[in-house]
Amino acid sequence: MPQALSTDVLIVGAGVAGLWLNARLRRQGFATVLVENGGLGGGQTLKSQGIIHGGAKYALHGALTGASEAIATMPRRWREALSGQGDIDLGNVRVLSEAHYLWSPGTLAGNLTSFFASRAVRGRVDQVKGQDLPPALQNPAFKGKVYRLAELVMDVPSLLLQLANLAGDSLLAGQSIKPLLEQDELVGLRVDGREIRAQRIVLSAGAGNAEVLEALGLTHPAMQRRPLHMVMVKAATLKPLYAHCLGVGTKPRITITTHPAANGQWVWYLGGEIAEADGVAREPAEQIAIAREELTQLLPWVDLSQAQWETLRVDRAEPLQSGLTRPDNAFLAEQQRLLVGWPTKLALAPDFADRVLASFTRDGLQPGEYPPLPELPRPPLALPVWDELLP
Repeated sequence: MPQALSTDVLIVGAGVAGLWLNARLRRQGFATVLVENGGLGGGQTLKSQGIIHGGAKYALHGALTGASEAIATMPRRWREALSGQGDIDLGNVRVLSEAHYLWSPGTLAGNLTSFFASRAVRGRVDQVKGQDLPPALQNPAFKGKVYRLAELVMDVPSLLLQLANLAGDSLLAGQSIKPLLEQDELVGLRVDGREIRAQRIVLSAGAGNAEVLEALGLTHPAMQRRPLHMVMVKAATLKPLYAHCLGVGTKPRITITTHPAANGQWVWYLGGEIAEADGVAREPAEQIAIAREELTQLLPWVDLSQAQWETLRVDRAEPLQSGLTRPDNAFLAEQQRLLVGWPTKLALAPDFADRVLASFTRDGLQPGEYPPLPELPRPPLALPVWDELLP
């Protein structure tokens, strides 16, 4: 039998939420064990676009909303961590772009023009022209307006590597997770037969939370899945572009982020409205055809004749909301020593950790004393999806 363990906090799920929480807890002196049944970040984290949203995306109807205000502090929190002055040290993480952009291929609606010029978004949104445009838009044929957002785009693989380094010896690869009960009270988990007792158990496994909750015999909190059908395009002719292209509605027509591939080429990763309801219903070949048509219409100077294409279906896992709407904040539910949560998006990982630590502070939870952890089987880093699907 594997050696039994005791710790302050047992975390299940090593995506960005679990890894960020783990790093923050360890920095505050808590003993932790973080369990992952696949590769680190291999769920939603590596399938995200790496954008640290600051809320402008949610104000495309011409006003700030609860969603935009809830997330407004996240770029600052991440920049502090990148400078080594934040909750955790992300000083070794690569930033793909210091800004994300809003790009209108035509004339902006009057309410948006007035809004972007208003005091409400001053410092968050600035118009750029000429040499300040993203490289992919610096073409004489480009027409339209571009606004620079005070939002970062992260290289998610390097983020995961740094968070894994901050985890030290606390990572544990484990497939089978079952409740560990004493007098009908949950006191820990059995992970591949190993008993692990903990003061608190945190589920941060994204879509995997549902499976763990079922193993624990729990039905709450309930989870929802909001699907996406993302598109990847890889070509030597691509230049960096990190932008939401505005359409006629309140959602970006298309969102493009650019990521380094293993062979030195760039990959454009396409989300936004093209990846949502209509895109989810399309078969991959049709989705690729629509994406090619969109890029050809919006960026006709980009040569896509030799491009490689692939699609990726992604389930965003979140707490159940009325009408499957998108949650505004990170979410945390508590049931005695069990805490279950979803960050709801990459940018909100610090908010998720805040909520867990606030719970500990309220309950007076303090770090205990435990023997050093034995050498544990360690989960590997997951590969970026574009390196798997676009060789």
